[in-house]
Amino acid sequence: MAFEDMNNLKLSAVLHDIGKIGIEDNILKKKAPLTADEFLVMKEHPRLGYEILGHIESLSEVVDGMRFHHERPDGKGYPFGLKGDEIPVIAMIISVADTFDAMISNRPYRKGLPPMIAWQEILDNRGTQFSEKVVDAFDRAFKKTKMYRPEKMEKIKKAG
Repeated sequence: MAFEDMNNLKLSAVLHDIGKIGIEDNILKKKAPLTADEFLVMKEHPRLGYEILGHIESLSEVVDGMRFHHERPDGKGYPFGLKGDEIPVIAMIISVADTFDAMISNRPYRKGLPPMIAWQEILDNRGTQFSEKVVDAFDRAFKKTKMYRPEKMEKIKKAG
């Protein structure tokens, strides 16, 4: 990845959820899973983020990352239902990172998953929810971290 692309990715990753500034606190801070109606409101955050930063021409690639980070290669994402190569690479990278972070993070209504379970979930959704190339890169990088503990997966499989 070129230096400028890397910088755009970093900035987009930091700003990807800026649209949540327009979502009511009672939804953002809810201590239970969202209702279907609340989830529809939450799904507006990429559009709201675009409204906030979309007019800044020098941030067009950064804005693409935040605007499309909930799109999926299989077309089942939001807000536009884009498919495959219609989704900018920057958004596909943020999608994997954001999803992994969401899965391992504690929420008021649930404990975060062990990193190995979240990693496996990402792998299981390769090509449908996530870009194959991005998942392959994530897999290679994850295996170099201290979070990668195959022996933990064996214990989890035996317990389940």
